[in-house]
Amino acid sequence: MWQQLSWRVRGYLITGAGVMLLSPDALFVKDTQVDVATFVFWRALLLFMVLTLVAVWRYGRRLPEAVRACGQAAWWCPLAFAVSAWGFVAATRLTAAGNVLVIQNLAPLLAGLIGLLVYGQRLRLQTWCVIGLCILGASLMAVGELGAGSPLGLVVALAVPLAIAVNTTVASAQRGVDTTVILPLGCLVMMLPAIALGGMTLPPLEDLQRLALLALVFLPGAYLLIQTGPRYLPGAEVSLVMLLETFIGTLLVWWWLGEIPPPLAFVGGGVIVVALFGSGALDLYRQRRKVAAGAPDPQAALGSAHSHDVPLSPMSVELGSQMTMSDKPLGATRDE
Repeated sequence: MWQQLSWRVRGYLITGAGVMLLSPDALFVKDTQVDVATFVFWRALLLFMVLTLVAVWRYGRRLPEAVRACGQAAWWCPLAFAVSAWGFVAATRLTAAGNVLVIQNLAPLLAGLIGLLVYGQRLRLQTWCVIGLCILGASLMAVGELGAGSPLGLVVALAVPLAIAVNTTVASAQRGVDTTVILPLGCLVMMLPAIALGGMTLPPLEDLQRLALLALVFLPGAYLLIQTGPRYLPGAEVSLVMLLETFIGTLLVWWWLGEIPPPLAFVGGGVIVVALFGSGALDLYRQRRKVAAGAPDPQAALGSAHSHDVPLSPMSVELGSQMTMSDKPLGATRDE
C-alpha cells in the first residue's frame, strides 16, 4: 500500500502524523506555570537526550558523516529550529494564542517565497491556492482572540513563521538527505539562551511531569516526522501541513480545558482539512491516471530498486529527488 502512494502523498501523511503529535504543544505551554527560560531549558534538555539516542541508534559511528551530509542545513536548520521554539513559547505567554496562530500561518507563504527566490523551487498553482485557503481557514479559527495580549508578543511571534519557513525550505533543498540527525544540535542552540537567563532551576514536580510528558513522548516523534517531511515535499508544503496544528490544537483545548471554540473556528478548521485532503486526493488521482495511461511510475521504480538493494546512478537519484518535489516531469511548473 505504502509503495503505491506518490511521494507527495507520503510527505503529507508523514508530516501530518508529526503535526498530530505536536498539537498538544500549545496546551502544555499554557498549562505550566514556570517562566519561559525554565520551560525552554527543560524541554530542550529532555528532547536533546531522546533525539540524540535515536540518532546514535540509527547511525552509530556514521553519525558525524550523516551530519556532514546535511551541508548548509547543519547550520541553518538547528538555528531556525531553536528560534521557532523560543518564539512560539515566548509569544504564547505574551499574547493571545489567536495572535500567534494567525502570524504563524504565514509560514507556508514565506517558505514558498524563500524556496522560489533562493533555491528556484517553483510551486504548482494548486499549491498556491491551497496555501491561500489554509491561511484563510486558520485565520478564521483564531479571529476570536485577535487583539488580546501584549503587542510585544506580536513582534516575537513574527520570528516563528520565518524560522519554520527557513527550516523546512533549507531541509527540502538538500535533495532527500536525512536532516533529522541535526535536531539535537537545535536543542543545544535552544538551551544556550535558557541557561544564560537562569532557566536551569528545577521546576515544581507537577510542571516537571508535564514537561517530561511533552518532551519525552510527544515532541520527539513530532519533530522526527516533521523534519522527515522535506525529504518528500517542498518546504512550503511541509509548512502548509503544519497548519493542521491550529485545528487539532483548538479541539484539544476544547476537550481538555472545556473552552468551546466559536462557530468560525469550526468553519476555518473545515476549510483547512478539506483543502489539504482535497489536494492530496487530487494528486493521487492524477498520478494513477498518468500510470494507467502508460506513463512510467518513478516512485515504483525507485521503491523497487531500494527493496532489491540495486545501486542507483546519480541521474536516477536526481530524477527521484525532482519527482519528490513535484511528481511531474523535470521543468514542469503548473498542474496539467
